[in-house]
Formats: sequence, structure tokens, C-alpha cells
Amino acid sequence: MHQVAAMKELTVSSPAFKNNGAIPPKYTCNGDDINPPLKIEGTPKEAVSLVLIVDDPDAPRGTWVHWVVWDIPPTERIGENSVPGTEGLNDFRRHSYGGPCPPSGTHRYFFKVYALDCKLNLRPDSKKADVERAMGTHVIAKGEIVGLYRRS
Repeated sequence: MHQVAAMKELTVSSPAFKNNGAIPPKYTCNGDDINPPLKIEGTPKEAVSLVLIVDDPDAPRGTWVHWVVWDIPPTERIGENSVPGTEGLNDFRRHSYGGPCPPSGTHRYFFKVYALDCKLNLRPDSKKADVERAMGTHVIAKGEIVGLYRRS
């Protein structure tokens, strides 16, 4: 797979937590279980849509998908407790955000944002693997922020 241009970098941040910092309980199963706000900078002008995938690679049975959203209109913000695009099926078998809820220890939660040169128009029962397959060569920029959470 060769790329015509270098992948552009998105800057993803959150007013709720710093990169590699603790996610406040409000955004977890111990709180309101709502998505934290995100700020996205550097989206290319040619971006048609964004994709957001939130997953936990430290889950006991392999990476656990907390949220998968596609066909998000290009934006600089994803609001707290929002539905920014089409929500797919997460590993909780829900079409919504599922907050951090690790069984033990501190887990890392990756909030990954991709800028695409198209819309995906996938079926709502699509999962992370379907979205990643559909994104294929359409990703023109990407970025992420990592949050940490340990249940008390």
C-alpha cells in the first residue's frame, strides 16, 4: 500500500483530561457514563467526514470497543454527551458511548479521530472492523488522545 502524500496529523485534546491523564469518573461507568468533550485541530479542508473510535487495548480479552461513530461532519469540537454522527455497535452491544469500566487495574482509553475524503454511509449495525475496512485508503489525517482510568 503506497500513499501519495504524507498522512496529516490531527491534534485531539479534551478540556476534561490531558493526554495520558486520568479520565474524570463522570465519563465512566462509575459516573454519568457520558462521552467527554473533544477538541479537534488541523482537519484538512478537503475532509468530507470524521470517524471517532474509542477503545481499550488493556481489556482482559483483547481490545474492547467503547464507541464507534462515523459520518461526523468536519468539526473542531465534539460536545460532551453528544451523538456527533452515526453510532455503530460497540462491544457492550449498544449504539452509544460506553464509558471506561475496567475490571481491575488502570486501563488506557484511545480516542482516535480520522479525517476522511468521503462519507462511509455504513449500516448502523456496523462494528469497528467494518468501519476500519470501509475507511481503507480514504483516511487523509488522524490523531488521538489517550485517557487513563482505574476504578476505585
